[in-house]
Amino acid sequence: MGGLSSHGRWHYAVHTMPNSGKTLDRQSFLAGVRSVVVKIGTNALTAANGQLDTELIGHFADQIAQLHQRGIMTTLVSSGAIGAGITELKLPGRPKELPMLQATAAVGQSILINHFAAAFRTHGLAVGQVLITRSDFEDRQRYLNLRNCVAALHENRAVPVFNENDTVAVDEIRFGDNDLIAAQVTNLLGADLLVLLSVVDGLLDESGQTVPVIQDMATTGALVRDTKSSRGTGGMGSKLMAAGTVGTAGEPVLIANGKARNILLKLLAGDAVGTLVVPGPRRMNSRRRWIALTAKTKGELVVDAGAAKALTANKSLLARGVTAVRGEFKRGDAVAVLNPVGEIVARGLVNYARADMEIIMGHKSGEIAQLLHTTNPEPEAIHKNNMVLAE
Repeated sequence: MGGLSSHGRWHYAVHTMPNSGKTLDRQSFLAGVRSVVVKIGTNALTAANGQLDTELIGHFADQIAQLHQRGIMTTLVSSGAIGAGITELKLPGRPKELPMLQATAAVGQSILINHFAAAFRTHGLAVGQVLITRSDFEDRQRYLNLRNCVAALHENRAVPVFNENDTVAVDEIRFGDNDLIAAQVTNLLGADLLVLLSVVDGLLDESGQTVPVIQDMATTGALVRDTKSSRGTGGMGSKLMAAGTVGTAGEPVLIANGKARNILLKLLAGDAVGTLVVPGPRRMNSRRRWIALTAKTKGELVVDAGAAKALTANKSLLARGVTAVRGEFKRGDAVAVLNPVGEIVARGLVNYARADMEIIMGHKSGEIAQLLHTTNPEPEAIHKNNMVLAE
């Protein structure tokens, strides 16, 4: 079953630009930003000799400290641990075997975080290392605990630094890409802006010029080169997928060159650098973001045409509209809702476990108590407040 969407499927729409027909005023557009997630790619953090660029790390700390003084809380998602480990262990290149890759990350992670800690210490700021895997986002309680942890770090003048926990992550629980992690962190925190920094100036058009603004993600496909960074795992494709996820939730994304001097300050000032991805028109609340973009669906409910139509009118899903149940799920799990032809029309948190849903499907809400031999049952299979519709 699906989870952790990497595209803008859920309620994503082309944003109506302010002052239609005029050039977007970036300064006004970004004036209200008070929280930002910044992802720094491996190549942006690495010097020509392959080692961590400590001078650049110090420069990032300088910029973030200035943002902090302005009341803009910054959370980092940083690559570079494996690269640092490769250098420290004097390896000829990136390991291919998983145990060695995990060992390299374990060595490099301490080096990376120590460099950040030293850089921020000169500004009176601490650093909090946050190592995550996919399951930390998919589990609702761990998701909320993670958000509370980051809030506490900010309250105590500490900069959270996220990275994937490569020492324990395997394919089933890993993201494998810090662009996608940055998107999930942005939605986790409800941050006002995501900044993705690499070693390119932004999305480039056919002539190699930076595209200043993206209003419609559907127009970007032909501009994505099938390449990844030389030391990292991402590329422009993953950045646009991350932008789709964040844009779906209603927040803007900036893609820019992390090697450029004062790049963060310039971006937050509204300077015309990098590529701005304008979000969809609806801003999701935290709960809906988790349901639509993060939660792993444990099963499926197939509904009849009448129920599918009712959902589009912002109605709850009733048991009588359910025609089939698939997968194994318990009360409170996320499930996908499919119409009679198998199209996903919604995702939501179900009020009944699979066994109970099989008993009550097709029945009226007033019959549920007798069918399940219980009192005060939930009248809805999925309440509208716990559901997000697909486009």
